[in-house]
Amino acid sequence: MGKLIIHQEKIGNAAALAKICPFGALEEHDGKVEISAACKMCKLCVKKGPEGAIEFVEHDTAKPAVNKSNWRGIAVYVDHVDGDIHPVTYELIGKARELAQAINQPVYALFMGSGIADKSEELLYYGVDEVHVYDNSELARFRIETYTSVFEDFINKVKPAAILIGATTIGRQLAPRVAARMRTGLTADCTVLQINENADLVQIRPAFGGNIMAQILTPNNRPQMATVRYKVMTAPERSNKKCGTIKLCDIEPEKLKSSVEVLDVVPKKPETFIEASDVLVVAGRGVKKEEDLDLLRGLAELLGGQLAGTRPIIEAGWLDAKRQVGLSGRTVRPKLIITCGVSGAIQFVAGMEHSEMIVAINKDEKAPIFKVTNIGLVGDLYEIIPVLIQQIKEERAAVK
Repeated sequence: MGKLIIHQEKIGNAAALAKICPFGALEEHDGKVEISAACKMCKLCVKKGPEGAIEFVEHDTAKPAVNKSNWRGIAVYVDHVDGDIHPVTYELIGKARELAQAINQPVYALFMGSGIADKSEELLYYGVDEVHVYDNSELARFRIETYTSVFEDFINKVKPAAILIGATTIGRQLAPRVAARMRTGLTADCTVLQINENADLVQIRPAFGGNIMAQILTPNNRPQMATVRYKVMTAPERSNKKCGTIKLCDIEPEKLKSSVEVLDVVPKKPETFIEASDVLVVAGRGVKKEEDLDLLRGLAELLGGQLAGTRPIIEAGWLDAKRQVGLSGRTVRPKLIITCGVSGAIQFVAGMEHSEMIVAINKDEKAPIFKVTNIGLVGDLYEIIPVLIQQIKEERAAVK
């Protein structure tokens, strides 16, 4: 990238020059031309304006190469609420172990909060080499300033090559702030993570609406940072014995000061999210009316699961946005998922393809959804689902 430099003395007619920009980014003020934030760097003003009036200058992007040998290990941010560790943390530890083993480097965990020292022991059952614990009363509640300062302190002391953060409510706030503080790159919502021999993290995520998979690297910066959604990675099995060490960390009191004061925390009504459900019945475009969702809801309840939907169902207002499956919704990995009238666009498939058992019902035998299913039923969902519900009820009655 570069910048535009205006040479006012070569402009001549300022009003005429301002009219050249198709985005209205050239503004005339008191006979002088200024460039506003609307500029798209199309350089039309350079080409069609008076010769030499506006000059495009390339930025000097050269920067000293980072000494990668000073940065070692894969770190995982421990997401929690009052010490109760979010399951995405264990998934990321599993992935961190895989990456670290490939380059023979350690796995770190960063655990910050108040009264959490004893709960950090649990992380040692999942193969973390070092758990760095910042246990301070000032960290009892999430405040972006203090949490960022602790994160910065951890990075400066440990120097991990890469950091993995869960794409939770807190993770989505904290990760970009830390990346900006450390002047490094951050890739959000990664679906695949790989690592090269030189510890360059290959961060893969869908782009352009899921039509391509982008491979992103930040080879000239450390640490490398990525966020990953819950249920995208596979959590490792809990070991029978602990391994690794816990390090209680100190930080200067002034770094824990914040301009934000948490006055109170009001717990909201407990919710059962679709990510936690073992069974999902998903409604797609094949569902004709909102009232017809009751048919699918009945099947979901019979199987002890939940009703979910694709993007068109959510946009129609038939279901809450929290029940959307796909890249722009939630990533799920249930034991059983039954899609009803779902075509199987790549954006949807990317959010559920790791389900243990995928059953699809669709009238179109060429629907893309059948490429990822374990069982495909070609037919009208309005005919198949009632029969399916009846068979389940009859089998259960026979068992009784």
